[in-house]
Amino acid sequence: MSIVWVLLGLILLVVGGEFLVRSSVALSFKFNISKLVIGMTVVSFATSAPELLVSLQAALDGASDISLGNVIGSNIANIGLVLGITALISPLGVDKNFYKINWPMMMLLSIVLYFMLQSGNILDRWEGAALFVSIIIFLVVLIRRSRNAPETGIDDVDDTLQVTSGFKITVWLLIGGAALYFGSEWLVFGAKEMALSFGVSERVISVTMVAIGTSVPELAASVIAALKKEKAISLGNLIGSNIFNIASVLGITAMIQPIAVNNPQILGSDMLWMIAFAFILIPMILLPKKFEIGRLKGFILLSGYLVFIFLAFYIEN
Repeated sequence: MSIVWVLLGLILLVVGGEFLVRSSVALSFKFNISKLVIGMTVVSFATSAPELLVSLQAALDGASDISLGNVIGSNIANIGLVLGITALISPLGVDKNFYKINWPMMMLLSIVLYFMLQSGNILDRWEGAALFVSIIIFLVVLIRRSRNAPETGIDDVDDTLQVTSGFKITVWLLIGGAALYFGSEWLVFGAKEMALSFGVSERVISVTMVAIGTSVPELAASVIAALKKEKAISLGNLIGSNIFNIASVLGITAMIQPIAVNNPQILGSDMLWMIAFAFILIPMILLPKKFEIGRLKGFILLSGYLVFIFLAFYIEN
């Protein structure tokens, strides 16, 4: 039954996230916000809403390992699973801006988060606020840089939402909010029950099954695009998702409810894996074929991810 709760929770989170994105974008058009700003702020925050609700619900329920495991596992899955499988299907080109701003920000936040958690084994409200302020500064820098290249961040914005009625926006917001609320409740409940029935910790379930589940929409969209030879995922978008997971999801959650580190494996293993997956992208895009992640590199990433999943369960037992 715990698996059913997890699956139902994930389905509601996907549905709720989609309705929230559509309603947020339509509402932004009503306030005459530019497509560039909508794409880089509204869409980014709205797509992080499922992870935020799960982490917040888990923290409020006293299951902080799920809060941390959800974000850490999602960041690892974005690179190892989503990027790995997509590159195996169709090689990906890498924009040179990737290592100028996106990658350094992801590495900086990953390392800062590690030391924040290590100092006192808790992410307190002030540290959460610092993380959240960093995402605001990052977005301001991105928007200023993108004014010279206005096409950046616009592909995420659906033009048809400009003519959405106020009534429809309200309905979408209500559906999205309700789906996210119940989806996060059911997912956290199911994850806790699953950990008990499998005889493993909540941390193992969250960094593996819950994280994979929240990465399924990105994975499905990327695989379909790659198979159709269309534009697959942007590496910048994946890295942006990782940045948002740390700075906004954990930042906002910690401001509302400080997040404790209850399982030593989070710092001793999971965080180090997350930093390693983030770091390896630089040598991968520079060697041997520059600015491309081909099938061999995709295979290495996916293999590394499978090793991580195996060790998550193996070390626990």
